Amino acid sequence: SKQAQLMEVLKKEVRAMLIAAKAGLTPEQLEEQYMAMVCKPLPLHDLGFQSTLELVTQMPEVVRICSSKNGGLILKAIADDSTKGIARLVANQKVKIRKPSKKTATKANATFPTKNSKNPQSFQTLSARTPVLPATMKAELQDLLSSSPLLLADLDKAFLRRFGRVFQYRQYGFLSVFEVLRSMSDSIAIEQTKAGSLLVLRKYLASRIEQKEVLQGEVEEEEVLQGEVEEEEVSQGEAQEEEMSQGEAQEEEMSQGEAQEEEMSQGEAQEEEMSQDEAQEEEMLQGFEQFPPTPEIPPDAVQDRSLCSLPPLKRRCLVGVIVEFIVSPSQFYIHICSREASYKLQDLMFEMRHVYSHKVASDKYIMPESAVRPGQLCCVMVSKWWYRVIIHRVINDQEVEVFYADYGHLQIVQKSWLRFLKWHYLKLPAQAIPCSLAWVKPVEGTWSSAAVLLFKHLCRFKELVAIVDEYVDGVLYLFLCDTSTKEDIYFHSVLRDMGYADVCGENIPSQEFEELNPSALYVQPSGKQGNAGVVEPDLRLQQESRDSDSDTATLKLDGAEL
Repeated sequence: SKQAQLMEVLKKEVRAMLIAAKAGLTPEQLEEQYMAMVCKPLPLHDLGFQSTLELVTQMPEVVRICSSKNGGLILKAIADDSTKGIARLVANQKVKIRKPSKKTATKANATFPTKNSKNPQSFQTLSARTPVLPATMKAELQDLLSSSPLLLADLDKAFLRRFGRVFQYRQYGFLSVFEVLRSMSDSIAIEQTKAGSLLVLRKYLASRIEQKEVLQGEVEEEEVLQGEVEEEEVSQGEAQEEEMSQGEAQEEEMSQGEAQEEEMSQGEAQEEEMSQDEAQEEEMLQGFEQFPPTPEIPPDAVQDRSLCSLPPLKRRCLVGVIVEFIVSPSQFYIHICSREASYKLQDLMFEMRHVYSHKVASDKYIMPESAVRPGQLCCVMVSKWWYRVIIHRVINDQEVEVFYADYGHLQIVQKSWLRFLKWHYLKLPAQAIPCSLAWVKPVEGTWSSAAVLLFKHLCRFKELVAIVDEYVDGVLYLFLCDTSTKEDIYFHSVLRDMGYADVCGENIPSQEFEELNPSALYVQPSGKQGNAGVVEPDLRLQQESRDSDSDTATLKLDGAEL
């Protein structure tokens, strides 16, 4: 029956979600995780259940219900034969997260073994890295503190009041708010006051010092100005006495002028009659020649330009990445992890919000209907933030579908939310890189929902190590590895062991990207990938591999050649 089929699929999804959570999940957390990953609530009513707890009690071979220290319930996965290996790797995950050491690059200096290599692992274990906040979350925290400092005790309430949702830092891998603040210590400072810990933007601290200096200068200028005003009042008094003596002479001249004004008024009456006739004729002409005015487009508005992509990465280099948006293992988008890139994107978002939040500026860049067309680069406001987008298609008179060049996803938005992009905001290349997992293909021809769900769990809000393989039709094919565990976890191996993927040793063009690749449609390549335009980014995780006699690198995992 349909219910039985739905139940079997749900069991696989629940097991995958619980296996990825080392400490287990509460029923409420399971509901949230399922909603976040599948974008719909658990199908309780479709299966005839009233609650999540009632559902999991009917999955004794999948879920183990445990008691927590505070008396609550924790749901943990029961691994089957195909998932025991994954469960063991997750159980070995380190609870204590170390900061990246200076020796990271040295430890990452592992070769890509050739077929003759005796080393059963692809790379030496890399040091674990701290969790990473998404750029939008960092921007929200900075925005929250931009108006005034905030007590740490009031952070949760202020965040909820400002953005309409709870600050769920744990879902990004942080164990406490202090870990979050430490990760943003370059932009947020903590001051100890009598009322408690005070969160202050470092920019705000710098501006306070500047304001004190400016105020001191203004006080000095004000004293000088007051002295000048007093001198001016004295001089004005002398001038008034002189004007009174001159006024008596002017009265005599005015009596003569009145006679001349009477003669002029008669002439002006005749001229006024003539001007009225001319005005009537002009109105008649305008009635035939007047057309509706067209809105004037600002000279710095982008009309026929495209964003450029980031320079291609060198083959076989190691790069720190965050997966931003996932459709499947064959279609996802990444951000390069580098302090410089993160700051540039945050600064761009802050500047765009500052500029477009002013009504005069916002109205100036309103797009006329003629400019709302597929391929047009512009910006859109969503939840008070402005993003660079490209119009993909016009849905109707009110809506369009846009592609987020810095994040990789498509979304339907209102036309009224769109604005011309200022020319200045073209400088930063599109930050989202279209990617596909290297050397794998789905077992069933297309990726199952359980496979996609597992891949999302593996990637979720973590800084990962990517091993660049090659570019195919503008799509970056790479291997992904989670190094925050005792044993490095390679995602292609996980998908293979779970029975979701076959490792084929070559890159099969992504069917999803062949159907639609917005980056290839709308983003201008930074250079031909086959020529000498390849650039190595300055990243702490990147390490050029040692010279190898073989043109291709063979990765080995668990002692088995892929």
